[in-house]
Amino acid sequence: MIGRRLRFAAYNLLVWSVVLAIAFPLMWMTSTALKPNAETFAVPPTLLPVHPTLEHFVRLIRETPFLVYMANSALVGLMTTALVIVVAIAGAYGLVRFRFPGREAVAHLVLFTYLLPAVVLLLPLYLTVSAMGLANSLFGLVIAYTTFCLPFSLWLLRSFLAGIPIDLEEAAMTDGANRFRAFIDVVLPQALPGIISTALFSFILSWNEYLYALVFINVDDRKTLPPGVLTMLNQNQNVEWALLMAASVLMTVPVLVFFSFLQRHLTRGFGAGAVKG
Repeated sequence: MIGRRLRFAAYNLLVWSVVLAIAFPLMWMTSTALKPNAETFAVPPTLLPVHPTLEHFVRLIRETPFLVYMANSALVGLMTTALVIVVAIAGAYGLVRFRFPGREAVAHLVLFTYLLPAVVLLLPLYLTVSAMGLANSLFGLVIAYTTFCLPFSLWLLRSFLAGIPIDLEEAAMTDGANRFRAFIDVVLPQALPGIISTALFSFILSWNEYLYALVFINVDDRKTLPPGVLTMLNQNQNVEWALLMAASVLMTVPVLVFFSFLQRHLTRGFGAGAVKG
């Protein structure tokens, strides 16, 4: 009995240590964003602000184009997510429900493209987007993001759709529905957790992506948050750390809100994608 309690205590200590190590940067970021400038560089530093203030958030919104960058990131993230979901659902359904020569080879080739480092595809994608006349365009950035969000999304949805019994569709078609109607009324509701988890993956990846956004967009009013924030806060070679922390907090809030509301679906989606196939 004592040994069991000791193992339980050790397990909890380990888990909470890991949680604290992961959460500490977020706590420090939030604390720094709420500190006056005098406290930001105080020695010794304080974990919590002694005189908390919102002045850095007010300055960030009033004196910088932060809201423009946030609107651009939201537009790119939503467009990328919508495009990825539509194509991934159609592709995954085709790979699961239809039999054709080379079906498994296509599925593994799709996954292989996800394994390629994003930097390897940077130059070819930039040349392609430029040739299409979409340089310095948010839609060009959406196309680039789709190329590396789509392979994993398609593979995840393929695994999830494979776990939905085909008997449900056949029953609907026996009752008079065509395949498209059976797909809309039967498959999509069953696949909703997987679709939500895939959508969150695509949105978070496009929301946080830095390298492609830095290279593809050179016009200031079209930049997304990651390159835009670093550019605006480093113009004089003197980073304002408090403003940077305030910007980081505001960049994190939308993702945390979405994740909090959809965490249950996210867990179910990734769990099903991992064990079904």
